[in-house]
Amino acid sequence: MATIDPADLGVFLAIARQGSFRRAAAELGVTPSALSHSMRLLEERLGVRLFNRTTRSVALTEAGGRLFGRVNPAFRDIHDAIDELNLFRDRPFGTLRLNAPRLCARLVLMPLLTRFMAAYPDIRVELAVSDALVDIVADGFDAGIRFGENIAADMLTVPIGPRHAFAVVGSPGYFARHGTPQDPRELRDKPCIRFRFPGGGLYAWEFERGGEEVAVEVDGPLTLSEQDLMLEAALDGAGMAYLFEAQVRPHLASGTLVRVLEDWCPHYPGFYLYYPSRRQMPATLRSFIDYSRGAGSSRQD
Repeated sequence: MATIDPADLGVFLAIARQGSFRRAAAELGVTPSALSHSMRLLEERLGVRLFNRTTRSVALTEAGGRLFGRVNPAFRDIHDAIDELNLFRDRPFGTLRLNAPRLCARLVLMPLLTRFMAAYPDIRVELAVSDALVDIVADGFDAGIRFGENIAADMLTVPIGPRHAFAVVGSPGYFARHGTPQDPRELRDKPCIRFRFPGGGLYAWEFERGGEEVAVEVDGPLTLSEQDLMLEAALDGAGMAYLFEAQVRPHLASGTLVRVLEDWCPHYPGFYLYYPSRRQMPATLRSFIDYSRGAGSSRQD
């Protein structure tokens, strides 16, 4: 069999993880046509097709799936071996790849990452923003950030950022037209802006007071899957919205939004950084976890 360049196998793994020549090219910093050419040459050398390609999708063949299953752990071992060299450096070196939902990236991560990169100039950070639940291992991320209840049980977790509360808000004009609810159950009879998860489910607004828990499946003429759009719609008087307190705080201060049912909205644990259990944590990730703990990223109200 012809000699295979390990760099071509690295390209193969990137395409397999991303499921796209375009996204893999962006990850590797090359053009999609260069990756396509490399894969054609690799398949010719191996004598098997590794990917089924259409104009819209790229999927592993059975042979490609078997190769990925054997090669990916080996490349991870090589990555870990190189990462161990950080033990002999004064400062960690390498790339930290993170995945986070959009609002978490804005409220928690970006202020922290800016200071982290200044403290660790030899570490590069790649942050992918997605509100969908992703497989961080299959997609090549070192860690992800999500709410605690959305994290697989086999992941290790570290709290990141402060605790968060939600707020039920609407414009002054909205409450002038529809009245002010005094109990969460009254929301069923008032126009609300519903939130749909990327997976398709609708979110039931959650409340708790004095040990009593209430989940309300609200209704309304507008359903969105982006919280920034929900905020804009609430400001325009389209309905009440259930949003992060930190997201709406400036609008509450200016009076453009009014908060209701505050005593029914407790603080939640907030966001967690999660990562797979491995023999050795990458030095870049360990540095980020240590820095986030020491930078005042504690669970305060």
